[in-house]
Amino acid sequence: MTAPASGRAVVVGAALAGLRGAEALRRAGFSGPLTIVGAEPHPPYDRPPLSKHVLTGEVPADATRLPNLVGLDAAWRLGAAATRLDRSGRTIHLADGTALPYDRLLVATGTRARPWPNPHEGRLGGVHTIRDRDDAAALRAALRGRPKRVLIVGGGFIGCEVASACRSLDIPVTLVEPSPTPLARVLGTHLGAVVGALHESRGVDLRSGAEVEWLEDDGAGHVARAHLAGGGSVEADVVVVALGAVRNTDWLAGSGLSADPGGLDCDARGHALDAAGEPDTAIAAAGDVARFPHPLYDGRRVALEHWGHAVAQAEHAGRLLAGRPAEAPYGALPTFWSTQGGLNIKSVGLTEGADGIVIAQGSPREGRFLALYGREGRCIAAVSIDCARWLPAYAAMIEARAPFPPIRRGTDQPGGLEILPPGWPERARR
Repeated sequence: MTAPASGRAVVVGAALAGLRGAEALRRAGFSGPLTIVGAEPHPPYDRPPLSKHVLTGEVPADATRLPNLVGLDAAWRLGAAATRLDRSGRTIHLADGTALPYDRLLVATGTRARPWPNPHEGRLGGVHTIRDRDDAAALRAALRGRPKRVLIVGGGFIGCEVASACRSLDIPVTLVEPSPTPLARVLGTHLGAVVGALHESRGVDLRSGAEVEWLEDDGAGHVARAHLAGGGSVEADVVVVALGAVRNTDWLAGSGLSADPGGLDCDARGHALDAAGEPDTAIAAAGDVARFPHPLYDGRRVALEHWGHAVAQAEHAGRLLAGRPAEAPYGALPTFWSTQGGLNIKSVGLTEGADGIVIAQGSPREGRFLALYGREGRCIAAVSIDCARWLPAYAAMIEARAPFPPIRRGTDQPGGLEILPPGWPERARR
């Protein structure tokens, strides 16, 4: 494909990946008509502050808009979700009844919050999810009302960040997580226990190994309490459902593309794959919705919900659609960060599948350390807690597929470097 001077490009998804992908198209020389479609009425905005600074009131929800880095000369179709893709006619159908033709299409539809499984209970007053700007504004308003207790269902990163925000506001909070520790599915129970102890030290009522079975109505359409599996209940007038995310692929049903709730499959270059595994060279994907073979992990297909990944993959996809593909397949090292209770948690690589872990720098007892994860004798991921200065060195080791465990007797390393099992919960191993 050569760089086009004309043709029509459509970006479906008006968040971080969509915006940066559109900018990459223009930077790579695409000069044809460009349309950006977004399901939300808001221009692109930054999501990480929503579960942190927006909830504490430090940043208003409407002050999170992302800057445009390139003059786009684009038509914006905000508040009109894509509902169907007709690949044979190269047409995208929107919820407002209109249709858009395309010659090149970037799919960057991201994710939505996984709802509470019982729709009636999920619609009760006081029950919240947090994924978009309006969600954050609504939850901020609820917290400003000084609830008697906030119940958070789910101890992943979002759940932990919301719990931290509540404690910063001195609001009583209970966090219920079915795994043995918070973040166990991502970090394993060894590091999850450290995070759990931090939250408990700040006054979070942590209920690990517990599950919420149903939410009780107060008789006036508002949540009153949550009932736990096996007995017991938690009274709460605000409930935050933090059960992860669902990738926005519903609108691709019937298109012939290989897509399901886990994402849209792509080849190593970034083109979308059809059901037969063949690439559609008119379509690329980027961000949370893209499921692609990662070269650092033996081509295992992954879909990543990381801010830096959305930017890097969008740049790759935009250049690809503009006819200026990168020389190598996309394979940026995944990175992630989270702030909780004054701690700065940063990670590089993917912990999934690790068969060993070592504390490579610092000490968990001091609350400042770096853990390195290995699989089959190779370094695959590192997680730092208030110890980020060492992270670039270990990122280089992961990219080089360096042997695991690492070299001993380095500066600030503990003496033994004992290899421990990560402690994945049963659900994470399935």
